[in-house]
Order: sequence, then C-alpha cells, then structure tokens
Amino acid sequence: MAVLENIEPKEVFHFFEEISRIPRGSYNTKGISDYCVRFANERKLEVYQDEWNNVIIKKPGTRGYENSEPIIIQGHLDMVCEKTEHSDHDFLRDPLELMVEDGYVTAKDTTLGADNGIAIAMALAVLDSETLEHPPVEALFTVDEEVSMDGAANVDLSRLQGKMLLNLDSEEDDTLTAGCAGGFRFSCEIPVQKTTAKGSGLLVEICGLKGGHSGVEINRQRGNANKLAGRMLYRLGREQEIFLAEISGGTRENVIASVSKSSIVVQEPEKAIRMIEAMKDEWRQEFGADEPELDIRITELGEKEYTVFTGESMKKVVGFLVNCPNGVDEYSRSLKGLVETSDNLGIVGNGEEGVRFLVLVRSGISTKLQELQDRLICLTDLLGGNWNIDSGYPAWTYRESSRIRPIAADAFEEVFGVRPEITTIHAGLECGLLSGKKPELDCISFGPNMRDVHSFNERLEIASAEKIWNVLKIILKRCK
Repeated sequence: MAVLENIEPKEVFHFFEEISRIPRGSYNTKGISDYCVRFANERKLEVYQDEWNNVIIKKPGTRGYENSEPIIIQGHLDMVCEKTEHSDHDFLRDPLELMVEDGYVTAKDTTLGADNGIAIAMALAVLDSETLEHPPVEALFTVDEEVSMDGAANVDLSRLQGKMLLNLDSEEDDTLTAGCAGGFRFSCEIPVQKTTAKGSGLLVEICGLKGGHSGVEINRQRGNANKLAGRMLYRLGREQEIFLAEISGGTRENVIASVSKSSIVVQEPEKAIRMIEAMKDEWRQEFGADEPELDIRITELGEKEYTVFTGESMKKVVGFLVNCPNGVDEYSRSLKGLVETSDNLGIVGNGEEGVRFLVLVRSGISTKLQELQDRLICLTDLLGGNWNIDSGYPAWTYRESSRIRPIAADAFEEVFGVRPEITTIHAGLECGLLSGKKPELDCISFGPNMRDVHSFNERLEIASAEKIWNVLKIILKRCK
C-alpha cells in the first residue's frame, strides 16, 4: 500500500509518491526527466526533452477553452539531497522513505524533495485529469535549479506560446510572490604549503546546527558551522601554537552549513579542549533557543608527527573563514523586514592546491551584488588566492501591471477567505531567468507551506497542499 494513498488531494499525492521513488538530486535528473517523457507519451501528449533534461509537455484546452491563451505551469525536477549523519541513504539509488506525521509529509532521515516535487506533482495531476477545466497547458519542468539554474538558463522558450507563467516553487501559502533576488556563486581557493609537526591530534566537529535554505532562512541568523570553525581556530591560535591538518564543512552553497570538521595538532591538548568546551558554552548562549542542538565533538587522535599546513598557510585559511562576509548584509529600505543582500559560506573543502571555498551571494539590487563581489575578490586577492564567479542569475523585477496576479489573488481569497500578501523574496527563483529570456512573461509564484527545506527536517503541510491545489484549479478555470 502506498504511504500517501489516502491523503488528499489524492491525484496530487499519487504523483508526488511516484516521483519520490526516483532519485533526482541536482545533476542526476535523467531518470525523472525520462519519467515525465513516458508520462506524456502514455497519454499521447506533445512532449519535448532537451539535452539538459528539461521537459515541456503540452495539453490542449478543455471544451470551451480550445482557443484560450496557453498558460505555463513551471517547477524544477531536481531536489537538494541532505541526510542525517547516521543515515545510510544513497541518493543516487534509493527511493525516499516517505512518512506522514502530525499533518505533514516528511521523509525518514532525508530531505523530502517537496521543493520542488510538489510543483511537478501538481502539474502532472493537471495533465492527467479528464475533468478539470483549463486553457491549453504548457508544463515546463527544468533541472538543476538548486545548484546552478542551468536548466532554466538553457531551455528553449520559443517552444512555449503562453505569456502567463505559474511558478509553484514558493513555500508559504499566504503569499503570492511577484519578484525575487538575483545572485551568483563565488568560488575561490587559498593555496597552502604543507610541513610536519609533532603534537597531539584533535578532530573537532561542530555539529547539531539546524542549517536550512540560505535564501529563505538566512534572516533567521542560524549558525554557520564554517564561520564558527574560523572563530574557534583563530581563538585557539591566539592562546597557543596550533597546526591545521585538515578542514571541511557544509555540503552545498545554497545550504547553511550545519557541520564542520577540523583536524588540528596542539602542544597542550587539555588546555585546547577546555577552550573549545568554553566556546561551545559561549555559542549556546549566543544562539539560545535558535540552535538548541548545537554541539562540539572532540576526538583525541594521539600524539605523533602529522602532516599540517605551514603557519602562514593556516593564517590565510583561517583569515578567510573569519573575514568572509556571511549572513544578512542589508535589509530592504523600501520593503521593511525583507532581506535585500546576503551571502552564505556554504562549502569549505579540499581544492587542487589548497582549501576551496564556495559562497552564494544574493541581492535584489545589482549594485549590491557588485559590492559583495568586490569584497570577496579583495579578500581572496589579499590572501594570495584565485577565484571564479559563475551560475549568475538575474533578479525577477516586480511588474506594476500584471494580468495573472489579480486572477491568482482572487483565487486565493476564494479558498483562504483573505487576500494573499503580494511580496518579493530573497531566495532566487527561475522566474528571473525565464522572464529575462522572454520579457513578455507575466509570472507569479506560489506554493504550499513547507518547513526546513534544504535540510533533513524538510516537511510539507498536507492541508496547505490541498488548498494550493484548489487555488491552482480556480486560476486555470478563470483563464478562459
């Protein structure tokens, strides 16, 4: 028996469970893309699949809507793959283990993939239905949104006739999103020289942090394990001679780093351990209830000779960790409470000749993106590193005049009983890239309540999904 078989709306959760059986992490989208093609072929729908694994499926309008303007339903096929440290889940092979708990759908020890699997499931349910009233539908399924937006950047939009686009990649059901931040990925490498040092080895693991989406949840000021590692190493180095042998942290640039591991060599291990424990107490006071599981685990590796960074190399690596901007940089001056500019030091790890850092920068203002870019370049140059900028995407600018927005707002009011908040968000959405490629696109983004996306605590509210499904049906019915 399917786990979600009796969950309403059944037609949506049927497809959500089906796609949850298909591994579909970013850059591993061939399987889910082929599934969508088979789905279309089985129903004799027009389908197009490109070399990137983007898929477009077209369905004619129902009776009375045959000559209506097509409407685009859009979402991305890939998901963020995060799991608990004790999980043996293989995201390349294993299906997600879905569960229903307290009104939410979740997955055992892993991300759920509701971001953005719920969009795909709803679009498939529309394409599959023989009873819904709707204009011609063009379902656009893109890939690799979570890491690069390469799918949206490379899809051929000339194959689409619609000029109104429903993006189902939002995570709060009381809002209609009408704009988003732009951003880019900054990668750099600080070269290191190696030497040897005798002393006591310690493996220090900063863990237990909540992590989360570096756009949606950056305003929550959650702990970044990479930044905390920098603070710890700098403080230890001020008090005694230490050597850094290895450092790593984080898993993705768009995920707030929840774990960092540092292998260090010290001459006074007891003093070092006391200092680390004291810092843990300090951080717990700083974060309070926001990070209740924050922990530092220390493993003693024994006394011997270790291969370590030279003192100068360690100083540069720690210098980057300490001085790299991270978190909220500025709030909007026009929309109070909205994050305008931020960055996330998402990954620290081994490079070809040193330590590599990945930072995701976001802003709704192009000049602020430039300012953070300059700061990161300046810091890297001062430390003798090399850098690269890629995966840039434009901001989605709010349109003063929109045809689809009032239709969507009316549908929300009918379902929820109140008008939705119309806002812009700090996270990046594909609407920016898509409307940049096709300026006439009139886009709106909405979706059901999801919590802790991009983390293994990700969950989807069932009642909210049903309401958003009803909103979608009403919008389609009214686009005649």
